[in-house]
Amino acid sequence: QVQVVESGGGLVQAGGSLRLSCAASGRTFSPYAMGWFRQAPGKDREFVAAISWSGGSIYYADSVKGRFTISRGNAKKTVYLQMNSLKPEDTAVYYCAAANGVGVPTNAYGYDYWGQGTQVTVSS
Repeated sequence: QVQVVESGGGLVQAGGSLRLSCAASGRTFSPYAMGWFRQAPGKDREFVAAISWSGGSIYYADSVKGRFTISRGNAKKTVYLQMNSLKPEDTAVYYCAAANGVGVPTNAYGYDYWGQGTQVTVSS
């Protein structure tokens, strides 16, 4: 079993920054891609960013390009999401996920293990 745990959410004013962290532990499998998704109240879960095992392949949703940066720690089991120039519409529960197999999914169905989520609230 693989456990995925997010941290770093909170309340920030519009224009501010937050850094989310995600760590995978337990029966690990390698290589694996990791991704961030978010879900706002009353909306579907949406893709935010994803990164390959090596860090050489990175994908972003259009809504966060140029503002968010996904990166992977040296130990590979940790992934970060640096969020700058935050907007009220970024308010959501942010989820980290890990994917078995090859490729870097940008769809939630491609991920096998999920964290419990961390709340990000951006005030106007």
